[in-house]
Formats: sequence, structure tokens, C-alpha cells
Amino acid sequence: MNNKFFKNSKFFIKIIAGLALAFQMSNVHAAVAKLSVSGNKVLIGGQQGSLAGNSLFWSNTGWGGEKFYNAQAVAWLKNDWKSSVIRASMGVEDAGGYLSDPANKTRVTTVVDAAIANDMYAIIDWHTHRAELNQAQSIAFFREMATKYGNTNNVIYEIYNEPLQVSWSGVIKPYAQAVISAIRAIDPDNLIIVGTPTWSQDVDIAANDPIAGTNIAYTLHFYAGTHGQSLRNKAQVALDKGIALFVTEWGSVNADGGGAVANSETDAWVAFMKANKISNANWALNDKAEGASSLVSGASANGGWVSSQLTASGAKSKDIILNWPAGTQPTSSTPGTSSSSASTNNSLPFTVQAESYSTMTGIQTEATTDTGGGLNVGWTDANDSLSYSGTGINIPSTGSYRITYRVASLNGGGSFTLREVGGSNYDNVSVPSTGGWQTWVNVTRTITLSAGVHRFGLLVNTGGFNINWFRIEAAGNSSSTPPRSASSSSRSSTVGSASCRQIVSNDWGSGFSGVIRITNNRTTAINGWNIGWAYSDATRISGAYNATVTGSNPYSATNLSWNGTIQPGQYVEFGFQGSKSGSTVNVPVFTGAACN
Repeated sequence: MNNKFFKNSKFFIKIIAGLALAFQMSNVHAAVAKLSVSGNKVLIGGQQGSLAGNSLFWSNTGWGGEKFYNAQAVAWLKNDWKSSVIRASMGVEDAGGYLSDPANKTRVTTVVDAAIANDMYAIIDWHTHRAELNQAQSIAFFREMATKYGNTNNVIYEIYNEPLQVSWSGVIKPYAQAVISAIRAIDPDNLIIVGTPTWSQDVDIAANDPIAGTNIAYTLHFYAGTHGQSLRNKAQVALDKGIALFVTEWGSVNADGGGAVANSETDAWVAFMKANKISNANWALNDKAEGASSLVSGASANGGWVSSQLTASGAKSKDIILNWPAGTQPTSSTPGTSSSSASTNNSLPFTVQAESYSTMTGIQTEATTDTGGGLNVGWTDANDSLSYSGTGINIPSTGSYRITYRVASLNGGGSFTLREVGGSNYDNVSVPSTGGWQTWVNVTRTITLSAGVHRFGLLVNTGGFNINWFRIEAAGNSSSTPPRSASSSSRSSTVGSASCRQIVSNDWGSGFSGVIRITNNRTTAINGWNIGWAYSDATRISGAYNATVTGSNPYSATNLSWNGTIQPGQYVEFGFQGSKSGSTVNVPVFTGAACN
């Protein structure tokens, strides 16, 4: 079969399938796997697993926790704590809440946008104890959120935080059914979480009369200083009756937010959640002077927290999140799920076969005519992704490593990003025209890796290429004929300059978010950078992360301790949010040695 024709046919099949779904999935942000409910489990990309992360404090104006609703704090949690989920707890009817101050909604969307930018899940929490009293407002709010975010995999709707001691069947369930119906009219499949009676503890009562529908889970809250085995027993009853649980809020102290860390009971709860694959968010990322706060009073609102700025409960929760199991446990080789069932660590040099992914979105495989046979990955489109989380690669020491990619492309122009699963980006790789879909060449890059076990993933930026494998070896190795290699053409750095550019990732109303990318096109490393930029209109930056940003048009950005070195051919990015004065975002003028 003519590969060009077959590839184009598959492309049109994708388009037709998208039309049949009324374009519901046409803009899905595919960097995180879709969540779904099967039996008593919330699945991640169709596989059993669980998430762990943080819950922000009430968003209410004047309550003190609202200052942490910013992109920098979210990015720090992802990069330093390895959090995979963040909960935006929007206060509703209490003083300073959403009903009296719409700024609360802006705080929530700021957090959600930052979560999407950092490949995290975001829980949009209607944080109240009396949601049924404001059902119309809840419906209107979640309709707006579903319209804005329903085409992403990242967003989770928590429609009722903690009901009081009220009837499940008579009060909570009818409210939930009305809100769920409104959401499902817009977003047919993102996860919805429903609170349960008695401050989201009576999950066993909800299990007796569950809500009909798909992808619905139920809220369980616990505080280890107050709640022990008896509440775990209630949770087990609910699981045994077949409903899925999500711990959207937990603490290691007392239920009133005070007291010391209850270490042994916290450990028992963590073991229970891990054993039952229950996702969770720790309460609360805040600096209020109480035991439940993760941060000491006066800690920065923008991340960068060292150990001395963590409370005892903060240090406990960070350790739990950092050591939480990987999000998925692959069990099959069906495209869209997995190819391996166990995680293994491998020594260098090591070749990763592209088709041996743990999870993927969007791509397909085909038989390859490259040397060695087997399968290659193809039909790549923007935002398709591949995760090799089940393949650990042991990097013996921090330093430079050569990565060779085996690629083919009829017309060229494709590109992809090599990244750490659940972590940062390492390199942006352009794919040249090779003259055919099965005409293979090697593209070789050099990157810096830290010592330890790494698990890599690929994100397609621009489609139109095939990839057969990629190989990782020490930069000093002379290996020039990796497995399946018929011919080789290496890409090397040339004398050039550094460059800067603004990349807008999200553009809405009067706001936008994105990154500034600094690329080193020189033959020597950049060690420390400081850049400046200015807009020619009223465009302004309101927040930034992964850099120290000062000024107010013009702006200045300086590297942090961990991203100051840019090796030849590599780039770093720092993110920002801002406001624009017109329908399009103004292109800034850059200054500084790294932007020449």
C-alpha cells in the first residue's frame, strides 16, 4: 500500500471522526491523560492509578489564602513537589466569596490556566457547606467553566465541597443532579466529584443511592488527628458497593485545622489510599498560623519554599506527594493505553523503541521497513504525546548526554519536545525532510541530564513525521550505528547567536498567558541570563514563574538557580500571564545578550 496515500487516508479518518463528535475533542490539551470512572476506580488514561497534590485555602478576599492563587505557586508545586493535581477552593456565600466578589472566579481561572500550562489536573471546587441554597448560581458558574475548559483533559468539577448533616437523597443528590445535567450539556465526559453528608464523610450513605451517569466520583475528606479506622471502614463499605472515591481534601492534623501532625494515622490513611488507588489533595497550601497550613507565616506566595518555610504538616505532605506512585499502571498493549506492565530501570547506552510506550494520545503504529523491522510510530499531529513512564533509564552522573532520534518525514517541518514524564522539557527537536515516510535518518542532539533514574516522554509540537526509536548514551560515546540504523546523518551546533521569542499559549478576552523562550544557538553554553522586553501598546504582565521578573514595561527577567545554564542547541522557558489592549497580543521588543 502506498504509504503517502495511507497516511493521508488516516488523516482524513481523524477529521471525519472529529466531525462526527461535533468537534467536541478538537482542541483537547493532550499532555495529561483523560480521567474516567470504571466501577469503584477513577482511571487515568484508562488505567488504574491515582493522583496526589495540593488544595489551596479558601479563595475569599481578605482571608489570607487568596495570594497563593497564582501561576508561580502552581508551577513550583509541579516542579518541586511533583504535584499532579491542584485544587482551587472557591469560597461562595461567605464574606469575600464569589457571590459578593467576582475576583474569586479570576483566581480560580488563574490556577486552572497554570495547571494546564504545567500538565497538571485542576479541581474547580464550589467550596461551600450550603450549595443547595445557591443552586442557580452554581449551575451558571459551572456552565461557564465547562464552556471554557470542557475541551481539556485537565479539569475536574467538584460541585459541592462539604455538605453538612443533611439528607443525601433529599437535598444533596437533587442539587447534584441539576448541576451535573448543566455540565453534561456542555462537557460530556470530564470527571465530576460530588460531596457527601457530614462534611463529606458519609460516603457509605451516598453509595446506597448513587447518581446515574458517567464519570462521577464521590468526595471523602479526612483529618488524621480526628478520623481513623472507623471512617476508613465507611470508605471501604462505599468502595465495596461500587462507587469511586476522590479525597479532595485531607489533613495530617485535627479536623479544626489545629493540633500536631498525627504521623501514624496519616501513614495509615496514605496506605489505604494507595491500596485503593484513591487520588487526593492535601489541605492547605497557605501560611495561616494553624497546623493544617503547609507554609509558615510570611512565606512567599510565589513558590521557592525551602525546608525551613514548611510547617510539620507541610513537610509531611510534600514527602507523601513526592513519593506517590506513578499515575498509571499500564496493563495492555492496545493503542491509547500501554505497551508494558512493569517499570524497569536500564543502564546506558539504551535504545527506546518508539512503539513501546506506556501511554499515548493520538498516534498510531505501523510496520517499518527500517533495518531491524518491527513497528514505528506515525500519524503524528500537534499535541499528540507518548509517555515511557514504565521505562526508567539510569543516568550515572550529571552531565551531557547524546540522544539520537530515528525519524522519517516526506516533507519535513515537524517537531517534538523531549520531556521528563511529569516534569520539565529538555529539548525541542525539528524533523527534516527525508524524502519519504520510510526513508530514515538520525537526528542527534546533546542535552544535560541530572544523575538518577529518568522517565522520558515525547510531545508533538507540529506533526507530519514518523519516529522509530531514540537512543541515549554518554556524550563521549562513539557509537554511530544504533539498532535498526540503515544510514546516519547527525545534526550539530553551528556558530550563531542566542534568541528570544514570546509564545502565546492561551488567549482570551483581555488576557493571555504563555512563555518566553530563550534559545542558545551558539557553540558554547550560556551560564546565567538576564533579558529585557517591552511592549509598544498597553499590554502588561501580571504574573510570572520560573524566572525573577521585575519592572513594569519595560520588564526584566533573570534566571533562577536551576535554569541559568543553557547548553548549545537548547532552550529554557519562563511563563507569564498578562493583559492585552486589543484583539491580539502585542509582540515585544527584546534586549539583552541572550536575545541578540
